[in-house]
Amino acid sequence: MKGALIYPNLHSRHVQRLQKGDDPKMQQLLMIEDDARLAGMVVDYLGQNGFGVSHSPNAQSGLARLQSAGVDLVILDLMLPDMDGLQVCQRIRALPGALGQVPVLMLTAKGDPMDRIIGLEMGADDYLPKPFEPRELLARIKAILRRHNTVHDTTQKLLQFGSLEIDRDARRVSVKGQECDLTSHQYDLLVVLAERAGRVLTRDQIMEAVRGRELEAFDRSIDVHMGRIRAAIEADPKAPQRILTVRGVGYVFARQQD
Repeated sequence: MKGALIYPNLHSRHVQRLQKGDDPKMQQLLMIEDDARLAGMVVDYLGQNGFGVSHSPNAQSGLARLQSAGVDLVILDLMLPDMDGLQVCQRIRALPGALGQVPVLMLTAKGDPMDRIIGLEMGADDYLPKPFEPRELLARIKAILRRHNTVHDTTQKLLQFGSLEIDRDARRVSVKGQECDLTSHQYDLLVVLAERAGRVLTRDQIMEAVRGRELEAFDRSIDVHMGRIRAAIEADPKAPQRILTVRGVGYVFARQQD
């Protein structure tokens, strides 16, 4: 596999390896890609480099695989037969807990810079246009996983951002040791943002993420709820440093805080 990735005819060993990747000792990747020849090449190449890779040919099966088995990283094609890759990324980011934090590397044949910008805004960790060097794909995957493992500890019960602490066991939020007065609904919204710190979330993503929890009907806008959370956790709610507004998109919870 030298040079730019080309799509040769699949041999039987490629087809057989498409569904492999269940060794718990390996980091597990999921490729959601409708081009079977490309998927076969990638599965084979990454398998030779120490990864377990599963392949889903469409968005529906990919999302089902992610939610049933969980993976360490998703390689996501932008052009899928049943759903736009941006929508898939949005749905992944709306999943609860560790599932919603899984790194996403987006692949696309499109060269429009706006696709890259939108993809990153939707929560993709990186973006690689086709055709690509296999070694570059491998390097990007390793870099994303290093960053992710450094930033995220999905097993921790205490989330801390500067002087702000979120105790998920006690459902308690404090700033500089002083407990913040939040309703259960506001707490759940804050956790959604904090679990995805550094990622821009649209209002629809926030709504999707809290759906199914014991929340009151959102008879008021997300903006009103965010205003009340800011009043509880920000030193100056009019000049927020923790929950930032991304104009025309949504909100992002700052990773670096006081």
